[in-house]
Amino acid sequence: MSTTVAEKARAAAGGDPSRSRRRAYGTFRPSRTGRVLRAALLLLAAIVTLFPFYVMVVLSLKPIGPVTFPGSLAPTGLTTEAFDQILGARDVLRWALNTLVYAVVSVVGVLFLASLAGYAFAKKRFPGKEVMFWSFVAMLMVPYQVTLIPTFVIVSQAGGVDTYWGLILPTLANAQAVFLIRQFVRSLPDSLFEAATIDGCSEWRIYRSIVLPLIKPILATLGVFVFLWHWNDFLWPLVVGQSQEMRTLTTGLASLNAEQVPLSVVLAGSVVAFVPIFMAYLVGQRYFTEGVTMTGQKG
Repeated sequence: MSTTVAEKARAAAGGDPSRSRRRAYGTFRPSRTGRVLRAALLLLAAIVTLFPFYVMVVLSLKPIGPVTFPGSLAPTGLTTEAFDQILGARDVLRWALNTLVYAVVSVVGVLFLASLAGYAFAKKRFPGKEVMFWSFVAMLMVPYQVTLIPTFVIVSQAGGVDTYWGLILPTLANAQAVFLIRQFVRSLPDSLFEAATIDGCSEWRIYRSIVLPLIKPILATLGVFVFLWHWNDFLWPLVVGQSQEMRTLTTGLASLNAEQVPLSVVLAGSVVAFVPIFMAYLVGQRYFTEGVTMTGQKG
């Protein structure tokens, strides 16, 4: 009677299945040289990634005047003169306020509308749902620049130039956010919604008490992305915010660069613009990581 390969492996391992599996498939253990090489590559990647931030911070702390390379990259002779000038400028504070309003209100509006639409597309039944959804998702394939002029004409005719609502309203229809939330909500069990309906919950109560608590990870992930996109947005604020008072930080700092403002002052403004982005990521880091992981698992 012939002995199978598995029985031979088990016999060689002394009857221990886990040991036989280790012998059959082997255990990969990187050598000391491999670990050192991997650590060196990761360190090199980190240095290459962080070096532009180092240059930005160091040059922003240099005295106002000409900059020489590579001598100016040494962290010596640092001063806050450029930050005093940029933070003391009335226009910069106004630009920061405009950017904050633009980013925060847009995040709230996008998440609210996208969660409503995603829930409806995922769990509700109504005529033309699939056609409507895929038509909406097809907007992702249309370049933003194609719709820029028609959108500006509509906003201009409605009197939205140099206004907050003209800056914010056209950006609230986010097809990517709707698609991601719809895919996330589809993975939720239908029994939750059926039980809530049987208990007499209204649609708004289901949305508020069931949908929103369960989609917090994806909402936090999208919130970080939407905040970053609006905080760094340049083209639409440049078109709509035509006056000095309605500029955002991106367009305002670009105007400073065009006016031949000292480099240290411009980079100080860049550091000021970077800090809120970094803080937003730190606040939503846990939800951001969880949302990315769960989105990948739920497909």
